[in-house]
Amino acid sequence: MFTGIIEEVGEIAAAEDGGEFRTVRVRAGALLEGITAGASIAVNGVCLTVRTFQPGSFTAELSRETLDRTNLKDLRPGAAVNLERPMPADGRFGGHMVQGHVDGVGRIRDFNRVGDNWSLQVEYPENAAAYIVEKGSITIDGISLTVASVNSHLLEVAIIPHTFENTNLKQAKAGDPVNLEFDIIAKYVEHMLNRDKV
Repeated sequence: MFTGIIEEVGEIAAAEDGGEFRTVRVRAGALLEGITAGASIAVNGVCLTVRTFQPGSFTAELSRETLDRTNLKDLRPGAAVNLERPMPADGRFGGHMVQGHVDGVGRIRDFNRVGDNWSLQVEYPENAAAYIVEKGSITIDGISLTVASVNSHLLEVAIIPHTFENTNLKQAKAGDPVNLEFDIIAKYVEHMLNRDKV
């Protein structure tokens, strides 16, 4: 379980395809303290398992499912990625409950500075409409954010300076694909309501 509070911005150092998997090496810093093989790290909101690690970097394998459902397939060496370790059992929720299971890929429509903040507009897939509500939580590339407004296929969030400076949003631009994870509570509620209809 994650919270969507980004700990560090890493960088894709290498990506290599082999069979059904792609192995990526990610450069990171203090986030790697105490990490062991088999540990989980969210990369752009995708929960990945550390395969190997060394000072300054770790590797993870991306399955075909992960490549098909996330923006990690589009990342090339040099790309900035948001990193977060799982929340410890005695930790606090700084954002909201995030599983690291991406529900779909959106696309940045517009990203502009408005006063001291930034306005990020994201086009979302049609099947996502039921899970996105004004003032509700959403995870975009692993960042816990609050939906400021929503209309047909477009949501908007306000980005404060701290978030802009401490995530990969500094490199974001219109047209970029972004990973979306919807509120888990909304997904469970929908499942239970649909089950009662059967």
